[in-house]
Amino acid sequence: MWIFPSDKPYNQGGSTKPRTEMQITGHDYNSGVWQFEGSLFVPFGSSGMSVMQIFGGNPTATTLMLHAYDGNLWYYNQKFVEANISNRWIRVNVIHDVDTSKLTVFINGQLKLTVNGKGGDNHFFKFGVYEQRNPTARMEARWMNVRILKKN
Repeated sequence: MWIFPSDKPYNQGGSTKPRTEMQITGHDYNSGVWQFEGSLFVPFGSSGMSVMQIFGGNPTATTLMLHAYDGNLWYYNQKFVEANISNRWIRVNVIHDVDTSKLTVFINGQLKLTVNGKGGDNHFFKFGVYEQRNPTARMEARWMNVRILKKN
């Protein structure tokens, strides 16, 4: 998936920016423990974008966003997650324990981030490219082997 800063936003006249995202339908949730897993490739030179998110939060629209900035992966633009993600496949696992309001992020099987959730009554995972800060002329993210798991 890719976008250009000149692409039209999701909502004309709103504050949203260009995006190309996917959601696997039928996996909305409001309780329990859920996991997103997939392999991510960000080509060199793609920066200023969200590549994965958990939609649903309060008062924000999202509970988690993973951003790519200058070859590194960040929790929003606030906490560093992983260095040197450009031009290599990385396995991303995000676990959302709704009942305890905890989020954990693993990269290639290594724990990289633990943060609190942001509330909200309905959640789902999205992945792709969504323009954020200081975008490059072309923003691209490739995903494969994506799956959603629920702990029983």
